[in-house]
Amino acid sequence: MSNVRKIFEEMPGRYITGSSTEKKTVYFSVGDEKWTVTLHPDRCEAAQGKLVDNADLILKCDPKLFEAMILKGKMPGMMDIARGKIKTNDPAQLQGLMAKFRTP
Repeated sequence: MSNVRKIFEEMPGRYITGSSTEKKTVYFSVGDEKWTVTLHPDRCEAAQGKLVDNADLILKCDPKLFEAMILKGKMPGMMDIARGKIKTNDPAQLQGLMAKFRTP
């Protein structure tokens, strides 16, 4: 099992209940892994594949950068986006996403 897949499978257990006040969907494309994560006020669901047409937040990046973000707490910056290392539809919302999960 890849580290990326393991991160997504563990994501619901690391979600901080109440950190999202409304339902939000996040689509992740990390290397070959594609996941849809749905944040609810009381829970988080992570499912493999692209399950929504219009996610509230989209994040595309390579596995090494994703692992550094999740496992080491590396916060993506505007230069990561400007250089194309991370692609997102909402940089501000991306910054807030990390605060919704406990670090492993």
